[in-house]
Amino acid sequence: MYKDELIQLHQFLVYVLKYLKTVENVNEEPKEYLSLNISPHHIHRTKIEHKCAIFVLSAIISKIIFENGNDILPESVVSGLQDLAEKSKKQVIEKRQNFS
Repeated sequence: MYKDELIQLHQFLVYVLKYLKTVENVNEEPKEYLSLNISPHHIHRTKIEHKCAIFVLSAIISKIIFENGNDILPESVVSGLQDLAEKSKKQVIEKRQNFS
């Protein structure tokens, strides 16, 4: 995917998360996403950072749907997305260390 497409997907997932927070009455903040310190408006960030944010948001959204969705989403999908989020966070850390 091109960087601008990743940024658009990132923005869409932020909207989905906000929607789910209101509909599903989720009170806790997505600390894992907030700790990345990246938003769709940070266009100067790398593709890898936006990709990581997408995976983290996807994992958070899937967890909310799994917990509140009456078996709409299999647990294997939730754990798979969590694994992807962890791998992408490691990639971001490695890239940041290489630039330092």
